[in-house]
Amino acid sequence: MGGGPSPADVHPPGDSSPAVGHGRGVGSSSAWAAEEDRAVEQALALVGRRSSGEPQPMGRPHATEQPRSMDRPCPAGDSEEVPRSPSPDHSADTAPVRHDRHECEHRYGPEHEPLPQPPHLPDLPTSPPPPPSPPTRGHRHSVSWEEARALAVRCGRAVVVRGGTIPLDGALGHVLAEPLVAFTDLPSFDTSAMDGWVVSGPGPWKIREPAGAGNKAETVTKKSTGSGRGMGILAGQSAPAALADGDAVRIATGARIPADANAVIRSEHAHVDETRGLLHAQQRVLPGQDIRPRGQECRAGDQLMPAGTLVTPAVLGLAAAAGYDALAVVPRPRVDVLVLGDELLTGGLPHDGLIRDALGPMIGPWLRALGAEVSAPQRLGDDAAALRHALTTSDADLVVTTGGTAAGPVDHVHPVLAEIGAELLVDGVAVRPGHPMLLARLVKENAAAGPSERRSGARGEGPYLVGLPGNPLAAVSGLLTLAEPLLRGLAGRGPQVPYRAVVRDEVHGHPQDTRLVPVVHRVGGAAVRPESNGNGCDGGSGTGTGGGAEHVVPLRYSGPAMLRGIAAADGLAVVPPGGVRSGTEVEILDLPSASAMPWSEGCFT
Repeated sequence: MGGGPSPADVHPPGDSSPAVGHGRGVGSSSAWAAEEDRAVEQALALVGRRSSGEPQPMGRPHATEQPRSMDRPCPAGDSEEVPRSPSPDHSADTAPVRHDRHECEHRYGPEHEPLPQPPHLPDLPTSPPPPPSPPTRGHRHSVSWEEARALAVRCGRAVVVRGGTIPLDGALGHVLAEPLVAFTDLPSFDTSAMDGWVVSGPGPWKIREPAGAGNKAETVTKKSTGSGRGMGILAGQSAPAALADGDAVRIATGARIPADANAVIRSEHAHVDETRGLLHAQQRVLPGQDIRPRGQECRAGDQLMPAGTLVTPAVLGLAAAAGYDALAVVPRPRVDVLVLGDELLTGGLPHDGLIRDALGPMIGPWLRALGAEVSAPQRLGDDAAALRHALTTSDADLVVTTGGTAAGPVDHVHPVLAEIGAELLVDGVAVRPGHPMLLARLVKENAAAGPSERRSGARGEGPYLVGLPGNPLAAVSGLLTLAEPLLRGLAGRGPQVPYRAVVRDEVHGHPQDTRLVPVVHRVGGAAVRPESNGNGCDGGSGTGTGGGAEHVVPLRYSGPAMLRGIAAADGLAVVPPGGVRSGTEVEILDLPSASAMPWSEGCFT
């Protein structure tokens, strides 16, 4: 027979004949018959033991019983994709399945079909199971997506954040370490909300020149205005004299209201009788109209913003108005980015098995959009020694690695973390893409150095590490699952408030794991963001939810190695195991927006 099977023993691909082997090698008819005989003998022995009342062991299956592999998920690799059927609008969504195929076919057969059984013995096992393989780094216990996110939030909040005071012009993009409390009433005196005339009592009113209007009024000359009168009460003047009943004085926006005045008449609503020197109102005058009373916005001591608020330009303006020259803020978390992989190019076209590094240019700006200070990416290749040196010498609050988190021959993240004594907090997440992401806490010999000068933790604790998979969309999944909630805690911000949206079109899910699917926001049949048209969505046919209601549409090109879908997306839909039907509400993760740097929340809304 030689070293291989004869042509007569091999069946064409897809043939359901019992003689097809799956991962065990293709055997001859005589080999199959021998296996069949052994199976019959084992089954008869098993029946004899059960009929005699002999107790059976609990827990693990009997030695002659085939494990029910169909009930277990396939072990995940760095680039595992979800098998799915084409949807009516997204036939191109069916990407090749890349589970670790030799392992999957051993357990399932091609495309997860059960192993073929002998037709005349449908209930008997075909052969004893192979001996169990020793555990490897690829077979790790994964936590659920929800558990991973919650743990990242807790880790970030567990770090004691020490704030510092910086001038207003340097506070943009930081987070308030203390509540913003008003130092004064806003406004601090009654002011005019409009240019016009301030009046007292009923009209018509006799036009007067202001008296006792302070330093500015003393330097103002009686320049002619449209009415032939002076400039009146201007902003910045000290308190003007009280206004007598029946009098009117010209006033500018922001100027102090004289005592005993009861209203401001806008210039366009007033008529001046130059001959008689009288002011007439062309509309009904209400008491207090167009006057901003003292303390209308706040009183001294009121809390204007809570601690944890992101300092935006508007917050800076509010702080300045409330009397602040400097703010107590939390320092931005410092992040080191380590790019792993010998196959990565930093320029030019892919060639000779080399590919362009997509994560180095992408991860840094997104981390900055999340409020971090990010160092230039360090490209270490597949060098365990270089990785160990980078981890043990980093003085950042967070280290982010890209690639190397799986169990391949040059995936060094796990061995190096074990070597330096890091605490592995999350080792795999039940999410697709991005399953082999991880979260760890590094150890420092001198915890007083580096980040702890700004943040205090237990003695010996170093920075956190988030290990992202090497595939681009899988890395984005890890970024939003672990890095984003962790950074919010390190920056002194609370967890992001989740929101939900109706998804249009059926979205296929993984049997056991959560899926993160790029989506675009739409209202009826029109995209909320016009630039999303033609970038992977279906063009907005208006079907599904319709009726003008806002919803999200899943995008094509959602494989773990693809960026085309995420580049056009507004966010990621959190699809539970099993998938969702059209019209179902799902949680949406906003994508960090680099265009929003350095101060905004960094999200599309």
